[in-house]
Amino acid sequence: MSIIVRNGIDNISEIDDILKNKRIGLITNPTGVNKNLEPTIDIINRNYNLCCLYSPEHGVRGNIQAGAKVESYIDEETNKPVKSLYGKNKNLTPDMLEDIDIMIFDIQDVGARFYTYLYTMTYAMEGCKKKGIPFIVLDRINPLGGKKTEGTLLDERFQSFVGKYSIPTRYGLTIGEFAKLINVEKDIGCNLIVVPCSGWKRDSYYDETDLLWIMPSPNIPTIESALIYIGTCVFEGTNLSEGRGTTKPFEIIGAPWLDTKKIIEIMEKKNLNGVKFRQTYFRPTFSKYKDVDCYGIQIHITDRKSFEPFKTGLYMLDEIRRNCSGFQWLKPFKEGGHHFIDLLLGTNEVRDINFDMKQFLYKQGERVSEFKKVMDNYYIYE
Repeated sequence: MSIIVRNGIDNISEIDDILKNKRIGLITNPTGVNKNLEPTIDIINRNYNLCCLYSPEHGVRGNIQAGAKVESYIDEETNKPVKSLYGKNKNLTPDMLEDIDIMIFDIQDVGARFYTYLYTMTYAMEGCKKKGIPFIVLDRINPLGGKKTEGTLLDERFQSFVGKYSIPTRYGLTIGEFAKLINVEKDIGCNLIVVPCSGWKRDSYYDETDLLWIMPSPNIPTIESALIYIGTCVFEGTNLSEGRGTTKPFEIIGAPWLDTKKIIEIMEKKNLNGVKFRQTYFRPTFSKYKDVDCYGIQIHITDRKSFEPFKTGLYMLDEIRRNCSGFQWLKPFKEGGHHFIDLLLGTNEVRDINFDMKQFLYKQGERVSEFKKVMDNYYIYE
């Protein structure tokens, strides 16, 4: 039986007195809906004084592909200005706040450190702090649950818009809990208000609730892709396709040169929990290897509770780089910059030819466990 859950937008009446007669700015995208799938944009525009929209990656309406810049424009539905937070400037500058008294954030996150919505939010928190504007987070559940953490703790030498803070790859917090953590631990100190969810338990995945799944971004179409993404996003830093341009992004990886049979044989011998691997073939319609036939591997989750996506993805990456001569790391985007894989992982250790997987996972696991003690202080839900 599904758990009955209300997200922050469903509880917005709790802050009526704060929102009345205020000029409101809203950072949102298509995931910002209530239980009846009515957009947060429409709810706030109808009941309060919505003055301006602010766009994260992929756009307010979710029609822009990964990495593409978002321009400022007028929203046709509301006739409100849309100011870009994913263009030349990702910060919320003082002039962008001239017409508002309060900022609201309502976006569904996926629980992965790489996801840019996290940093759109914290940059906005910093901007609101400077202008003395309250920042309201309409909380949403973590689709991967709030119990498990895994991955690396980011070394802040490798800060970027796919990883700004030293938190685990899979961090197990809601977006509201994350905002509370960063507001205190990183000394942002904005006037933060979190409108909580109700009914959610930390051990519940998204599809164990009565909420309907809405793609948080164009290449995370399902809850399975969101979970596997924790491990396969690392392939963005290589010359393998991570499945963009297919119907199974992040669930399949591959390349024209990949020895799939060899890698699957190696991976099956590792007896990793909750996962099986299948040889497949695909031809991406965009992104890496557009219109080129690729040998691929599809990841099948057999037991979600025991599956460790980060460990699985990193083992696949390490075995491919050691056993397939066509493998390459993507070069830094600019001279003197970091390799993209280092930004995703928050460390440059994995590229070392003498990299020891077991030692690395043990060390990072200890660091993540230690940091979890800090995160526990910011839990809103049991």
